[in-house]
Amino acid sequence: MHRLTAHIKAVALLLVGLPILFAGCGGSGKEDSSKDETGTVQTLKIGAMPSMDILPFLVAQKVGVYDSLGLNLEVVKFYSANDRDAALQSGNVDGTVIDYTGAMMQQAAGIPLRLVMKLDGYFHMIARPNFEGEDIAALKGTKIGVSSNTVVEYATDMMLRRAGLSDKDVTKVEVNKIPLRMEMLRGGKIDASVLPDPFITITAADGMHTLASTREMGIRVTGLILSTQAVDEKKEAARLLLQGYDLGVDYILSHPVSDIREILEKDLGFPPELSGQVALPKYTHKEKPAQADLDATLDWLLSKGLVPESYKADSLLADL
Repeated sequence: MHRLTAHIKAVALLLVGLPILFAGCGGSGKEDSSKDETGTVQTLKIGAMPSMDILPFLVAQKVGVYDSLGLNLEVVKFYSANDRDAALQSGNVDGTVIDYTGAMMQQAAGIPLRLVMKLDGYFHMIARPNFEGEDIAALKGTKIGVSSNTVVEYATDMMLRRAGLSDKDVTKVEVNKIPLRMEMLRGGKIDASVLPDPFITITAADGMHTLASTREMGIRVTGLILSTQAVDEKKEAARLLLQGYDLGVDYILSHPVSDIREILEKDLGFPPELSGQVALPKYTHKEKPAQADLDATLDWLLSKGLVPESYKADSLLADL
């Protein structure tokens, strides 16, 4: 039996008193836009690559939160950022979990989207086995695996800058696929690389260590975007999505990791022998992205010519 099954009834009972349909809360008299004209609950599709960012959504889905709220959430998994982005652009998903760099680059290219909340995923700079340095400063003169013009390179540059280094102090080796970067670390073909979980946990078990992290730097780099059409036409469904996220966070904070191990293993790819060792992010309830994080991202994109000088991120955020 699924380990979460025992908790579904309890969670559902807790949700009985919640305002399932938000239409009556705003006093607008508008019909609940999470339903179509026949009253059928619509499906909201969110595309995501396996990451710690989506854990609250998945937990809320698995324990029945979204069923209780009246939202049929479908999380569509992708293993390629290009495929994920193409699904949004073609309308096959209503939104995606993405980094700020990708969100700005897509919007600057004319893709109608809005950033609706920050997420709590993280990245670590991992050093190869037997690397003698203990911090980022030790990377001067080394080879760092990156995926150019992505959040991986952005995080790399921010970490180098924090240590008083620039990308001219290292050799960047282009390696797009995360599993390959991990294998190159294992083999000593690169000295370090920025990785997300579950690869952080896997490399730690292999004896590799962290030199820096976005967590310790206090920066956020990922969020949830929705298409402008979804923001306009499925606003109530989007609000229910975020409310369910908050309830998923509450569940995570009030339960041991053992209660969500199946999700960590089946949905996020943690090896069974390591899923009990994961260091969960400090999940918080829905928040807007910090302006400082957005400004730093835009400055970096402008410095690399990845968005036009005329691009302004003012229209990126949406209130739900």
